[in-house]
Amino acid sequence: MSGGREKVLVKGAGEQASATAHRLFRCGYRVAMTDLEQPTAIRRTVAFCSAIYEGEIEVEGVHGVRSTVEAVAALPPGEWPHIPVCVDPGSRLVALWRPEVIVDARILKANLDNRCGDAPLVIGLGPGLVAGRDVHYVVETMRGHDLGRIISSGPSSRDTGEPGEIGGYTHERVVRAPADGVFTSQRRIGEQVAAGDLLGSVAGVELRSRIAGVLRGLLWPGLSVTEGFKVADVDPRGDASMCHTLSDKARIISGSVLEIVVAHAGRWSPRDP
Repeated sequence: MSGGREKVLVKGAGEQASATAHRLFRCGYRVAMTDLEQPTAIRRTVAFCSAIYEGEIEVEGVHGVRSTVEAVAALPPGEWPHIPVCVDPGSRLVALWRPEVIVDARILKANLDNRCGDAPLVIGLGPGLVAGRDVHYVVETMRGHDLGRIISSGPSSRDTGEPGEIGGYTHERVVRAPADGVFTSQRRIGEQVAAGDLLGSVAGVELRSRIAGVLRGLLWPGLSVTEGFKVADVDPRGDASMCHTLSDKARIISGSVLEIVVAHAGRWSPRDP
């Protein structure tokens, strides 16, 4: 690894968070990730949060392994063969590990627990975070001309609730829960589906695809959801290989995070090993 050995905590382990962690890890940073006990990312094949369910996952050559907050805090600088992924809803790792960099990649659309004083460099992704108040920098996550823009003062674009356009489709490609209940499905990510095909059910209500394509994202079966919650994503381009690689959007955002981190290298003193 050719980068520095600074400690980077990535909050969240969905696709955007995973792309960020993946890039920083490959550049030599000591990266750890945190998420909820039952993560709800649907692009599970490229999300390190899958390690919480399965024990480990490989995303484009980088391994994520389920760990604990205490185990990460005790890791020596030289032993970093993979990305540890911890259940840490209370952000205990911030105080125990004292990272040089924190990236809030949960895309919560609100500031839950970030402060500029939590680390020498605090970065937030997407709407709901204000650069200069909640975090030092915000990275724009909305598709379009400004995707990946680095914001040093103020917020990013407001959340529109409009899914990104892929293959000419926006809302049509996203499948949402029709009611509160438990999500069930026999489908697998990467399967080809036709318009009208059964994808699963919530509270006994069938969920069918509105378009033809490949099943790119699917919530973990057995999770409880609320009405309107995103449970599946159909990619009309139909290329199953894309289900196992990070998206163009995720790569752009991760590149902006790396730019911020590299630009600030040397501006802080190393913290505890």
